[in-house]
Amino acid sequence: MVLKLYDYWRSSAAYRVRIALNIKGVDYQKVPISLHPDKQEQKSEMYRRLNPQMRLPAIDVDGETVGQSMAILEWIDETMAGPGLLPRDPVMRLKARAFADTIACDVHPLNNPSVLNWLRDEMDQDEAARSRWYAEWIKRGFAALEARYAGTASPFLFADYPTMAEIALVPQMYNARRFDVNLEAFPTLVSVDAACMRLEAFQRASPDTNDPSKK
Repeated sequence: MVLKLYDYWRSSAAYRVRIALNIKGVDYQKVPISLHPDKQEQKSEMYRRLNPQMRLPAIDVDGETVGQSMAILEWIDETMAGPGLLPRDPVMRLKARAFADTIACDVHPLNNPSVLNWLRDEMDQDEAARSRWYAEWIKRGFAALEARYAGTASPFLFADYPTMAEIALVPQMYNARRFDVNLEAFPTLVSVDAACMRLEAFQRASPDTNDPSKK
């Protein structure tokens, strides 16, 4: 099987998929699609044909291209050998999915570049206002997760290894720091993020590692 990932180094959704593939130890081919405002290659005719939603990531499996990072994570876990991306216990699996979806469905969509660009172009919001918007939705989501899982004893949330919950959390933590969101109120999330970033699978997936300007 030839696995091809349409990827942008700073896309948090693509970051999730890179982490998952690294955890599984899977080789894959990266196809860079620049989301930079000066390029916007996701809107190119070539990519639009592959993924009419014009978002990243998308994965090509032997010629079949599919988007949506959380669906891709489920598929990776269902079809690939290696460490599981969900806990073995059914209740913990439910909790891990709920945690991941809080980020992927509630927080991240409100801070997608398309939303931030719309606030700028259609609502005439300056950079300071867009940054306040970004921070507000991260803080709301993180506050709920911190309240629910504060004091977790393990380095990780729902198992003795990182699951889909951590795969969703770590890219959002990266974005929070990028936008200078104060994380002092979220010590559990900060601790889990730090534990993950000590692992090679997370380090290799990081935007800092994949930034083309640093290669």
